[in-house]
Amino acid sequence: MRDPHLPSTISLIGMPGAGKSTVGVILAKLTGLAFSDTDLAIQLREDATLQEIVDGRGHLALRQIEEEVLLEVDLERAVISTGGSVVYSEAIMQRLREAGPVVYIRVDLPVLEERVAAAPLRGIASGAAQSFADIFSERTPLYEHYADITVDGCAGSADTVAALILAAVSAR
Repeated sequence: MRDPHLPSTISLIGMPGAGKSTVGVILAKLTGLAFSDTDLAIQLREDATLQEIVDGRGHLALRQIEEEVLLEVDLERAVISTGGSVVYSEAIMQRLREAGPVVYIRVDLPVLEERVAAAPLRGIASGAAQSFADIFSERTPLYEHYADITVDGCAGSADTVAALILAAVSAR
């Protein structure tokens, strides 16, 4: 049976490569909540990968679609793994914060670069002229601003990070 003291919604934010999807699945299993990956919801709705959307319509179109999807998606009784650019939408972030704690999975830039290099076609919603480091510098203050809880995404395995999140949300 699910712990009634746990929030019914936990949203994960962070950079591409932070482990939101991987950790989110584990966290959902630990909490008895559903798992919702909003990047996958976007791809299903648009019948295209994130990279195809960025290539075909541009990064701003992807952000607009992301906002539409996140303003519609059912947040109840779920761990929500968001896209890295979700913090550009105040409307989305307000909705997520009203639903439950927003957890920022913080990972250092060198680790993120290594992880993203291993899977380069991620459909990152940013201008073509921006480097990954530029995106990191631009988004980090936004993640910090919107986070109710921050966990170290380099603290160990995905299981360890999920356990840290569980401990933090349980302590609230």
